[in-house]
Amino acid sequence: MVALTLKRKLAILSDAAKYDASCASSGSRKRDSMGGKGVGSTDGGMGICHAYAPDGRCISLLKILLTNFCVYDCAYCVNRVSSNTPRARFSVDEVVDLTLGFYKRNYIEGLFLSSGIIRNADYTMEEIVRVARTLREVHDFRGYIHLKVIPEASPALVNEAGLYADRVSINIELPKDESLASLAPEKDVVGIKKAMGAVRVSESASKEKGRRTRAPRFAPAGQSTQMIVGADAAADGAILKRAEGLYGAYGLRRVYYSAFSPIPDATSRLPLQRPPLIREHRLYQADWLMRFYGFSRSEIAGEDEDLDLAIDPKLAWALKHRGDFPVDVNTADRQRLLRVPGLGVKAVGRILEVRRYKRLELADIGRLSRSLAKLKPFLVAADWSPGALTDRADLRARVEPKQLELF
Repeated sequence: MVALTLKRKLAILSDAAKYDASCASSGSRKRDSMGGKGVGSTDGGMGICHAYAPDGRCISLLKILLTNFCVYDCAYCVNRVSSNTPRARFSVDEVVDLTLGFYKRNYIEGLFLSSGIIRNADYTMEEIVRVARTLREVHDFRGYIHLKVIPEASPALVNEAGLYADRVSINIELPKDESLASLAPEKDVVGIKKAMGAVRVSESASKEKGRRTRAPRFAPAGQSTQMIVGADAAADGAILKRAEGLYGAYGLRRVYYSAFSPIPDATSRLPLQRPPLIREHRLYQADWLMRFYGFSRSEIAGEDEDLDLAIDPKLAWALKHRGDFPVDVNTADRQRLLRVPGLGVKAVGRILEVRRYKRLELADIGRLSRSLAKLKPFLVAADWSPGALTDRADLRARVEPKQLELF
């Protein structure tokens, strides 16, 4: 076998990692160093953009697999054992050296590390943890680290991963248990949820107040997961129901949605084409409504329903609930304002602040939103009332966006 160069390994294993979407880095904190000097504080400058945090920060990450060899045969995965894809494997020292080298050249602010399963779950998890331990303890690396947890690994290894990483993630993969059993028979949804629960317990223990000897901070940026969209027949409502359950049961920071991408030599059980990317986009919008706008999943979509691809889910809800509108921007509470199409969280906060000093007119709202045409049928301002516009039969055509908008 011809030995691969480091450059070739990097090409293979960075490409193999692109299918994992769960690599944002919100919530990381600066790590202290005993000497006051360390390598890789995430408070530093910017490098190559790989992800955006919710606060708008651009986060650059070295996103790679330790190896794309895998003993599992998940039908939807290009790295499955039966795939003909080129294979490569980094050593622990190679990952450490790449991370430090890229950081010192200001290419990255941190590391996202995942892996195929080699030998067994514990062996793979131990190698992943060794990378993080070496960076933190040997090189005093204070940059961001996101580690992918192997659900079948021992609880001790999962706990150690959380002590070195800013964020950990355990991928649920598919929205329905029966789909996972059919397409990824080596994976056990009960084991995945058990691992998520163990991470949740460790997170809570590290935050517990009133303890004289507090445990080390465990994964301060929390845990996330990923669901593949379009690999099975699950409707958007079922996907969101799974996400809603995961948020409630395990306190996840994020659920990421990744549109299925057809792979070579795929089984006939998988679709031949990827779903439209707008579907992934609508799921993220719906997820945002559940996390930040006070919507329940059942308000957005029934379990067997798909989201409307032509309009965002908040506008779709408003068109179905016209009796709740128009909303007076000078008197409505925060929760009612958050339901107005075109008003985001920041705009609502600004409205609540400014109206303490003046009555808001339509022009004032226009300065807070890029979607005044969408807003007008749903609100009342000091100098504006929509009259019969809210109930017009052609209202959807009037407010349907010509291009993608967030809300």
